[in-house]
Amino acid sequence: MSSYYTLDTFLVTPAELDKALQKNVYSKLSTSPKVVPLCASWFLPNDGRDGYETFVAGRIPHARFFPLDEVKDPHSPYPHMLPSREDFALAMGRLGIQRDDSVVVYDSKELGIFSAPRVAWTLQVFGHPNVHVLNNFRKWCEEGYPLESGEPKPVEPVYYPVPQLDKSKVVEFEEVRDIARELGKEGADEVQILDARSAGRWKGIDPEPREGLESGHIPHSISVPVIELLDPNDKTLLPAEKLKELFKSKGVDPSKPIISSCGTGVTAAVIDAALTESGFPTDNRRLYDGSWTEWAQRVKPSEGLIRKGDQ
Repeated sequence: MSSYYTLDTFLVTPAELDKALQKNVYSKLSTSPKVVPLCASWFLPNDGRDGYETFVAGRIPHARFFPLDEVKDPHSPYPHMLPSREDFALAMGRLGIQRDDSVVVYDSKELGIFSAPRVAWTLQVFGHPNVHVLNNFRKWCEEGYPLESGEPKPVEPVYYPVPQLDKSKVVEFEEVRDIARELGKEGADEVQILDARSAGRWKGIDPEPREGLESGHIPHSISVPVIELLDPNDKTLLPAEKLKELFKSKGVDPSKPIISSCGTGVTAAVIDAALTESGFPTDNRRLYDGSWTEWAQRVKPSEGLIRKGDQ
C-alpha cells in the first residue's frame, strides 16, 4: 500500500508541505510519485540580489532550483516569454521532475511571494497535473522546519514527455492592443486588465527597473500592486476573504474576463494566484506574457496607449 500523501489545495502551508515530505521519503529505489520542493527565487534586475545564491544559502531539503531567467524563449527580445514545449520538457527532466510528481514552488525568504506563482503558472500552462505554491518559505524558516545549505548534490535527470501548451491561459500583444483600443467605449467587451506593478510605475511617476523603458499603464487597466495582495508582516498571500474584499474594492468582477499583467509576466501570476485563492473562475483568466516590457516598446506614441496618472 502506497504512503503517498496528497496535497489538495493550490496554496499549501509549511506544515502541510512538511507532512507531505515526511510521508514521501526520498529513495532511489522508489518508483512512487515524489513531492518536489522547487525554489523559484528571483529578483528584479535593479535589486542586486541573486536567486540562486539565496537557494544555496538556505533551502528546503531536496529542493531543486528553477532558473527563471533561463527557462524561457531565447529568441524573444522580452525577458520571460514562455519557453518552447521541448525546452520546458528538457528543463523539467534536468531537474529530475517526472510528470506524476507533485511540485511545490516556493519563493525567497526575503520576498515571501513574488516569482513562485509565475513558475507554478508555467507548469500549469504546460499541463503538469499537480502544482502548488508554498505560503511561504519565510514562515517555513520562522516555524523551524528543516533547512539545508551549500551547493546541492547533482540531480539524476529523468525523461519528461513533451507537453502541449494550453493557449487559453495566455494572451499576446496584438489581442491586448485591440482590447485596449476598445475598452471604455460603449458596447465594448468588458475585459478587465489587472496590473501587478507598483502604483508609482502604473501612474508613470516612478521609473521602470529596466533602463530606458517608459512607465505608465495600459488604458483602463486596474492597478493591483503585488504588495497589496500580501500580508505586510510575513509576506504570505492574504486569506481568501481579504483577497475577495480587495478585488471587490477595485471593481473586479468575477463574471468578466480577466487579463493579468505586470513588468515581464512574472508578478502577473501573483494576481492569478490570488484570483485562484479568491475562488474566481479559471476559464476566463489569461496572463499577458510580454506585459509592460513588451507593451512600452511596441505601442506607437501616436496610438495613445500609454496612460499616466489615474486616467
